[in-house]
Amino acid sequence: MNDFLNQTELVWHWLTDSRQWHGDEGIPARLLEHLTYSGLSLLFAALIGLSFGLLVGHTGRGAFAVASVANLARAVPTFGLVVLVVTLAGLSTAPVLVALVALAVPPILINTFEGVRGVDPATRDAAHGVGMTAWQVLFRVEVPMALPLILLGLRVAAIQVVATATVAAYPGLGGLGRFIVDGLSRNDYELVIGGSTVVVVLALVVQIVFTALRRAIVSPGLRVAAPKS
Repeated sequence: MNDFLNQTELVWHWLTDSRQWHGDEGIPARLLEHLTYSGLSLLFAALIGLSFGLLVGHTGRGAFAVASVANLARAVPTFGLVVLVVTLAGLSTAPVLVALVALAVPPILINTFEGVRGVDPATRDAAHGVGMTAWQVLFRVEVPMALPLILLGLRVAAIQVVATATVAAYPGLGGLGRFIVDGLSRNDYELVIGGSTVVVVLALVVQIVFTALRRAIVSPGLRVAAPKS
């Protein structure tokens, strides 16, 4: 209990120190860097995961390949991938983006695929029966019904990316991970705990945003039946 109180006091002292809120190494600047890495990675991952997930889920072709690629991507260690790409391509944001995209694609791809594939075949037949084209069936019927799972995949990917974007600090780049890496190198545990706390809070904010988005755009009937984890 005393250790917890001491750590809480350290975090509070660090967060309320005005020096942490100014300059190129302050929380706002590091947070902006972190959000840039995370946002770009999630954007690229969504373009890949949604595109292939919708295509395979709608056509039913390539399901085994999708599962194999997703499982392979999950097995790749993010930090190891960053180090490998830095070694091959040099120090830049590219290694971080490649690693984070590889981390984010599997949950988006699998959930999108499963969501579309899980639509009741009778519903598809009814849509075709009223004269809808294949594209109309996909975007007017399958995607709305698969939306809870699609959002779940995006939420899982976003939280993983935000938490893992700290690896950007290891090859010498910025982001909130800079506090953790610099704190460890200096044995400054106040800096480590403070930086870790900001990352946790950011992940919680992402969770809240996706929960609100789910309530806003998913049909109430689908929200009841959809998974929430």
